[in-house]
Order: sequence, then C-alpha cells, then structure tokens
Amino acid sequence: MMGRSNLARAGLMMALLLGGAGRAEEPQPPKQERAQRPQTAAERFQQLSPEQKEAMRAKLRELKAMPPEERERIKGNLERWKQMPEEERERVRANLREFQRLTPEERNQLRERFREFRGMSPERKAEVRQRMRTYLRAHPERREQMMENMRRWRQMTPEQREQMRERMRERRRQ
Repeated sequence: MMGRSNLARAGLMMALLLGGAGRAEEPQPPKQERAQRPQTAAERFQQLSPEQKEAMRAKLRELKAMPPEERERIKGNLERWKQMPEEERERVRANLREFQRLTPEERNQLRERFREFRGMSPERKAEVRQRMRTYLRAHPERREQMMENMRRWRQMTPEQREQMRERMRERRRQ
C-alpha cells in the first residue's frame, strides 16, 4: 500500500500542512473579506461530505503510522511542491490525471520502469533524459505520434492490448 499511494499521501500531507490551525483559533473576518481571500484548508475540510472527511481522517491515521523517514520524504516533497511555479504544478497535475487513467497493469509497468530509472547512476539518467529530449526535438512528429498511440492504447480493451503486445513480441523476434 505504501508504494501505491505515495501521490495520495503527498496530497494528503499537502492538504494537512496547508490547513494550519483550526477555525477556532482564527478570528473570523467580516463576510465581505472572507469572500475575497482564499479558503483555508480547514474551511475546505468543513465543506467536505462526511464520507470525504472520514477518508481524510483515515489518510491522516495512515500518515501517522508511517515510519519517520517516510513522513520526512513526504514533507520534503511538499516543500518542493510549494516552491514550484504554478505552471509546473499544473503540468504535474496533468501527468497525475494521465497516470490515473491508466489500467492497474499499466501503472505497475510504469512504476517498474521508473524504479529502473531511479536505480540508474546520475550520469546514465542525464544521458537518457538528454537522448529523449534530443530525439523529441528532432522529431516533433514522432512526439505527436507517440501521444496518439497512447490515446489509442487507452481506448483498447485488455484483449486488444494483449494482441498488440503479442504482435510487438513477434516483431522483436524477427
């Protein structure tokens, strides 16, 4: 469960840390001022349904049960998130939405590839990144084709995907 929900944990940690103190500790500004300022996490929490609140509480319990190193890693991620420019945050959100659209099998494959990448030396990682950037810059049509292939893949049934995998295995053997 810990590996599967790191992004959810980071989101929870972000929501909890951004919440600060509870409503009772803050003096309430006049209604006109409240409408002009952003809502606090505590105010957003109050607007959740009872089921959503319980889910948040369960995540908090899960967070508290984590080893201190894992909580520190999540805190570090939260700090990096706070320092990100808004356009980069939006890019991360878009990537997360795309990841959530994948099947569980595809997510696991992607996680495995990422573990392989993380296990590479810094030099090898830099080389892989540079080669990918160079390739996509030199072949913008390939980037578009890659995106189109991903869209089609997501629309396939599991049986169609397995047939496609088998065809690709056959091509590699030849």
